[in-house]
Amino acid sequence: METLQILGWIYLGVVIGSITGVIGLGLFQGGRVASFKREIYDLNEDKKLLKYQLEKSYKRGKPAPRKRNWKRKPRKK
Repeated sequence: METLQILGWIYLGVVIGSITGVIGLGLFQGGRVASFKREIYDLNEDKKLLKYQLEKSYKRGKPAPRKRNWKRKPRKK
């Protein structure tokens, strides 16, 4: 009977400790998560700006026609 009571107290301690640990981690990590989300948002904005600049620098006009390097055939009159 005494062994069962000891196991019950151990089980209760593990449950209460787990719950307290989860709550503690949630409180301390909440600020870091918000910071990471803000950093991801800023990096996405930087990515969009860089992509726009890259697309802008690669815009080309209409391609020039190819030059003819072969001899023209003489026309019959």
